Amino acid sequence: MMINETKEKMGQMKLRGMLKAFEEQLSCQNMAGLSFEERLGFLIDREFLERENQKLTARLRQAKLVQSANIEDVDYQIPRGFDKSSILSFSQCKWISEKRNIIITGATGTGKTFLASALAQKACRLGFNAVYYRLNRLFDELNVSKGEGSYIKFLDRLAKKDLLVIDDWGLNPFSETHRKDFFEIIEDSYNQKSLIIIRNSTAADAILDRIIHNSYKIQLKGQSMRKKFGLADILET
Repeated sequence: MMINETKEKMGQMKLRGMLKAFEEQLSCQNMAGLSFEERLGFLIDREFLERENQKLTARLRQAKLVQSANIEDVDYQIPRGFDKSSILSFSQCKWISEKRNIIITGATGTGKTFLASALAQKACRLGFNAVYYRLNRLFDELNVSKGEGSYIKFLDRLAKKDLLVIDDWGLNPFSETHRKDFFEIIEDSYNQKSLIIIRNSTAADAILDRIIHNSYKIQLKGQSMRKKFGLADILET
């Protein structure tokens, strides 16, 4: 009876990891030989891991990454103008702690979005908050927020992110309104958070000039991976 009451209380307190570990201990004879301190340590470790996994799941959900990309899956066999040591260095995310930026350029299909998503996913795994936007979608949400009277709140939410990933930079010219909106974002992010800009042309360089001096550049080269593998085999953009 006491065991059932203990399990019920763990559930009520949402100690899900501890509850799972407790049930495993009850069913595992090998645990009987451990001391109280050791068994308690296993329970606490399991609860800690459960909560960290929940936080990571939430960060990844809020990041809205369009590709399920891992830094461990970056293909270094295909020549694309970068080396493994550089990418692994970026994957440590020291550049985010230093409030620096990354600008990724290259032809369509060389893997810009995949690489950016992989870096953002690793940032989430290391405890940073990130969010991904295609540039036009970002402007659409900014316009909606203005209509709803939540423009400042929307900018505040962006400002609280450690990393903002912006895709499709340069596909379309900036309107004067868009230019002003993006300057607001840059002003909020300067020395406060990091950006990854996925750049598709040399357009809008006047805006990039505001952040380019504090940025690392990754230029992807080579033929389109879509042509090499086919659209059905790879989702890189």
